[in-house]
Amino acid sequence: MRPYLEILPQSPETSWSMLNRRLDNVIPFQWHHHPEFELTLTLNSIGQRFIGDHSGDYGDGDLVLVGPNLPHTWASRAKIDEHKPHVALVFWFHREWLLQISGGAVEFRPIEAMVMRADNGLQFSKEIAAAVRLEFEAVFEKPPVERLLSLLSILVTIAGDRQAMPLASAPGQSQELRESRERIDRVLTHMHLNYARAVSLDELADIAALSVSGLHRMFRRHTGTAISDYLMRMRIGDACARLSSTNQAVHHISDAVGYNSIANFNRQFKTLKGMTPREYRRLFVRR
Repeated sequence: MRPYLEILPQSPETSWSMLNRRLDNVIPFQWHHHPEFELTLTLNSIGQRFIGDHSGDYGDGDLVLVGPNLPHTWASRAKIDEHKPHVALVFWFHREWLLQISGGAVEFRPIEAMVMRADNGLQFSKEIAAAVRLEFEAVFEKPPVERLLSLLSILVTIAGDRQAMPLASAPGQSQELRESRERIDRVLTHMHLNYARAVSLDELADIAALSVSGLHRMFRRHTGTAISDYLMRMRIGDACARLSSTNQAVHHISDAVGYNSIANFNRQFKTLKGMTPREYRRLFVRR
């Protein structure tokens, strides 16, 4: 299974695309890519996002810009308000289109600079996400010209976020990723869907049609990390989402995310997060 090429919705009234996605049950894992940039604001949802080789937790108000052809998906764990749906507000636009719109205007230079460093994906700060949230939601009720002006206003605001963090270690269009796109995508997809059980190196090597040593080399070249470290990040990320949004016992969470030993789970959790699972949960209880 590899990331599918998503064909985006088009309107004869607009030169860019958008979607107000509302899901009652879950945001499903759908590993995909497209040549457009994608700006997504996620509301009333808790879970994990996967962008290239990045995996991380997301919560209400999560704002992320995904680069062109960078495989990505969100996978929810819970809703904050059970009586309301998971919400993903999404804007898509092409790099060339945006640069033509800006036209080299001094006022839009921050947008151009942001786009140039966004190929790997960017996560924006909670403060900036909160600042654009109302305008983001209001875009869908506006006529086409006002929508465009609102999009540019939002892009100007987020482009000024000095706390924006890069996500994937390599852009979706880099030469390194193009060389063996299908092999690494098959491996990553299998890992994302099966990390909660024992995933053997032989199994992954078969999926990649490589030797185990060839698999190791390819994986490190594309992700910049070892397979075991990548699996650990996914499992601990899942555990964080469960600890922050459910009352499941820690040993149940340990089993659910793929650890046979609670001691090993606690040790790896502390290594990655700098605290124990119980200490992590207490942060959210206090809030």
